Amino acid sequence: MGSESMASYKSSTGILNFLLISLLDSSLIVSCIASKFNQEFDISWGNGRGKILNNGDLLTLSLDKTSGSGFQSKNEYLFGKIDMQLKLVPGNSAGTVTTYYLKSPGNSWDEMDFEFLGNLSGDPYTLHTNVYSQGKGDREQQFRLWFDPTADFHTYSILWNPKLIIFSVDGKPIREFKNLESIGVPFPKKQQMRIYSSLWNADDWATRGGLIKTDWTRAPFTASYRNFKADACIWSSGRAACPSRKSWLWQKLDATSFQRLKWVQKNFMIYNYCTDTKRFPLGFPPECSVNM
Repeated sequence: MGSESMASYKSSTGILNFLLISLLDSSLIVSCIASKFNQEFDISWGNGRGKILNNGDLLTLSLDKTSGSGFQSKNEYLFGKIDMQLKLVPGNSAGTVTTYYLKSPGNSWDEMDFEFLGNLSGDPYTLHTNVYSQGKGDREQQFRLWFDPTADFHTYSILWNPKLIIFSVDGKPIREFKNLESIGVPFPKKQQMRIYSSLWNADDWATRGGLIKTDWTRAPFTASYRNFKADACIWSSGRAACPSRKSWLWQKLDATSFQRLKWVQKNFMIYNYCTDTKRFPLGFPPECSVNM
């Protein structure tokens, strides 16, 4: 699970020193130039429904009534800035879910999620985000997007360092989750994560709580991926090695980025667990006082 191998680096200072020492291992440096999918990912399931095309520059996942499909990264990462361009299922995508996330192995896992919940033609997608630490999630925030995510490719990014996690869309931050271990909130910083993506049928809950079912006459449904970039620390043989350019390791939101975050949350957020009084009648989770 990675926690044992990092046992001697429990403090933030220890982990930062560990990462900086790991820079000496240049064989594991990750380029921030767009990578080839056939070099970075494996199609993990779907029986041929996932395809790597155009000499590794394009990846597609498909869903039909029999099965969906998915892929996963060859590498595992501990901190970094991960970018992926997606073009989502067009038209009537009700019942379908396209996921793109980082996740560690084991029963006490860490995870950071982008999930795109399909909808009827002409209705907006719902962008669902979540953060798990040590197996605990239930930290959902949902958004409508300010563009049609099916018309063209858009960049969805996760910046992850020992102090915070930032979810961004086309360079605009939409969510920040800070390290609040000081008030007892676990933070993902000890377990290496792999990148996963999938396209699958969830018409029992995905669209209007399961009221709208998948229209299989429109199958196969297809989502497309390009321009994957990982400026990140690769985990291998119990240690992490980081790229020489690592400004993200100490990055935080500046004043301009913070205003953009607030603009997105004011205008496009449709659900925030930190304001759900029915769910938390006795008071919100402790991180809500800071991670709003």
